[in-house]
Amino acid sequence: MGRVEGKVAFVTGAGRGQGRSHAVRLAEEGADIIAVDICRDIESNSYPLSGPEDLKETVRLVEGLGRRIVATEADVREAAQLRSALDQGLEAFGKVDVVVANAGIAPMCSNSGRQGWLDVIGVNLMGVQNAIHTALPHLGEGASIIATGSAAAFMPNEIQERPGADPGGAGYTVAKLMLSNYIHELARMLSGEMIRANVVHPTNCNTGMLQSEAMYKAFRPDLENPTKEDAIIAFPEQQAMPIPWVEPEDISNAVVYLASDESRYVTGMQMRIDAGSYLKFHSFHK
Repeated sequence: MGRVEGKVAFVTGAGRGQGRSHAVRLAEEGADIIAVDICRDIESNSYPLSGPEDLKETVRLVEGLGRRIVATEADVREAAQLRSALDQGLEAFGKVDVVVANAGIAPMCSNSGRQGWLDVIGVNLMGVQNAIHTALPHLGEGASIIATGSAAAFMPNEIQERPGADPGGAGYTVAKLMLSNYIHELARMLSGEMIRANVVHPTNCNTGMLQSEAMYKAFRPDLENPTKEDAIIAFPEQQAMPIPWVEPEDISNAVVYLASDESRYVTGMQMRIDAGSYLKFHSFHK
């Protein structure tokens, strides 16, 4: 306990899933939380997003651990909304030490066309940048920036049989690739100031994003209406370890490490929590 005692963490997408898990896990280790979530659906996204009650539950869980939390409904695509949310947190806590830019969507296999592309790039790439850029003027020596990437960023993407057929799904991979490169360059830029920036890359993670009809269809395109039971047979194909998914807490443990002073010299890391997904697609690189 106490690995991030006295720190304040700004967490996006904190209403449920990985974001809630990160907020709660950081609180367990002593951090106070500035939490943000959109708390409404995005039309192009093919599964429900969190709602106001979900964010309230995150508040309840953090406060139940004896930590303080300021929670605000905000869209990461809107920088002004993030500035307002962070300002409320700064007023309450006086500082921010950790940024967890986690909010993400996956409008896969939807009929939204180019809007799916626009929304997933807006949330998963520009939303990450908005969160970081909003917090950056307030970060000092020892601060830690953590972005949520994806194992999808490392999967072969050279051949597409039907380019443009799934803009939302394609945009998801593009966003994760671009944010990975962005964080690499950000880490280089901030290294002289002793501010760290890293990416965590989950494989299939047991959240609402994975447990959705769209994702089942993505893994079982051979079936018209695949169920969870159909997809769970295919999910392990993405990992070298014979498991269908990891849990949000597995990612949160990495987030706590990167937020803590235990990783004080770790920066520019592409940290894969992927049950060996990378190993299935790549040989060793120097």
